[in-house]
Amino acid sequence: MTNQEQKIIDRFGRVHDYLRISLTERCNLRCTYCMPEEGIPLRDKAEFMSTEELISIAKVFVKLGVKKIRLTGGEPLVKKGFENLIRKLAELPVEIALTTNAILIDKYIDVLKEANVKKINVSLDSLKSDVFNAISRRKYFGKIMENIDLLILNEFHIKINVVLIKGTNENEIVDFLEWANTKNTHIQFIEFMPFDGNNWNLEQNVSFKEIMKAISYYYGIENILKIEDAKNDTARNYKIINSTATFGIISSVTNPFCSTCNRIRLTADGKIKNCLFSQTETDLLTSFRKGEEIEELILNSIHSKYKERGGLEEFSNDSVKKNKNRSMTVIGG
Repeated sequence: MTNQEQKIIDRFGRVHDYLRISLTERCNLRCTYCMPEEGIPLRDKAEFMSTEELISIAKVFVKLGVKKIRLTGGEPLVKKGFENLIRKLAELPVEIALTTNAILIDKYIDVLKEANVKKINVSLDSLKSDVFNAISRRKYFGKIMENIDLLILNEFHIKINVVLIKGTNENEIVDFLEWANTKNTHIQFIEFMPFDGNNWNLEQNVSFKEIMKAISYYYGIENILKIEDAKNDTARNYKIINSTATFGIISSVTNPFCSTCNRIRLTADGKIKNCLFSQTETDLLTSFRKGEEIEELILNSIHSKYKERGGLEEFSNDSVKKNKNRSMTVIGG
């Protein structure tokens, strides 16, 4: 079997060729849905992948058929030596993308272009500075808005990630689409998902149906066009007639996309999560440091993946409390 023919396949026939690598658990924001209010314990750097280890492990995934790598965190741009890391990853025969809060993005425009990074997702959960500051527990709203404009000016393909939480920002759905029309950009509305320390409650979830109802009420259902989703897309995508704005809905809670999932997550401490909601992880870093082969660990981890949502049969307040998972900032976005 040649390298080009190798594939990472689960028992349901899903080919996994998209790797999301968390570069760090640390972040310069403290978003309520991502990080516990008390923060996370700081661990010794020896517990995390070094740049050299990360690159070597990434090469194994590429050998096994990974075609796209997205860098996440925490906030990936606070990773020490980010420039060196992105340059080394750019040598691999894969598409590289980035998810960021954009606070530091102005410092890395040139190196991102050099690494041929074209797709950048920016997290922005409100267009109101006071609401954004309350969600993020920090005051970087102005800087982020400036850097979004900078990314647009430099012709990056950007998507704006908006986590909707009832009673917090669900009244900004239309505002985001009107704003996106002025920016000619794409909005991704994301359902609030349960993770350790984020006090998730089903009553705070803004469902797929509720999002579509709000958009239809304002624009008219006849003015919302379904866009053909890309293969393995996590979002259902749409366009508003007579607007440059497009939007997608990532509805992991009420309308999951598990049947076409092709994603693998590698945490900053070198563990595979084969699903965001998986209660188990596979430690690659320890075996790698012992000089052991990690291909079988990768293949076995993905092969054992559940059909849907890490085996979580339902999203209810009781079932989620029983589900052992890490916080989003530790898993990687």
